[in-house]
Amino acid sequence: MGDEHDRHGHSDHDHDDEHEHNEHDHHRHDVEHLGAAVATVSSTRSLDDDPAGDAIAAAFEAEGHEVVTREMLRDDYDGVQSAVGNLARREDVDVVVTTGGTGVTPDDVTVEAASDLFEKELPGFGELFRRLSYDEIGTRVVGTRAVAGVVAGTPVFCLPGSENAARLGSEEILVPEAPHLAGLARRDEDGDGTDGHEDHDGRDSHGDHGDHDDHGGERADGD
Repeated sequence: MGDEHDRHGHSDHDHDDEHEHNEHDHHRHDVEHLGAAVATVSSTRSLDDDPAGDAIAAAFEAEGHEVVTREMLRDDYDGVQSAVGNLARREDVDVVVTTGGTGVTPDDVTVEAASDLFEKELPGFGELFRRLSYDEIGTRVVGTRAVAGVVAGTPVFCLPGSENAARLGSEEILVPEAPHLAGLARRDEDGDGTDGHEDHDGRDSHGDHGDHDDHGGERADGD
């Protein structure tokens, strides 16, 4: 007997082909090989002692992406904002990831410095990061202010400063989603009028288709 058909006359094979076609269209603009910039915000650490930055770099490199630069930034609003803006505008950078300075102490300024540059916010990143973190650290997650947005056509993600938080965010969210977001953000910067909520044909496309310590917003220096 032939393929089973639904009441519209479509076979299971037709639906499978349509699903594969939609998945292909959804990812057609993905950046296959990312150039990542990793910036650690800390007034006490160095690049030789940067476990959070190392975890982010390792996550990207494990999937065949390239870390084109590693930077160490002090807890300074102007310095962080200038560095993030410059990194986002580099031709060899497809995604910027910061770690540290997302807590609630007076010198935690990464969120404010980066957010003031955002042309578009990506609230789903922080929401998902806190959801995943809750499974590990419980209600201490309320102190985690991880954020993300688009700067000059480049996705920027701000993670807490602990190694485990950096690894969680990178492995579970950034590496899987950054190629697609980078492609969409680049298209929008080129002026095609699309965003992350629509595929190229206008269909909605926003989701239908390690051990952790307390990383409630601590800086990379552990404060």
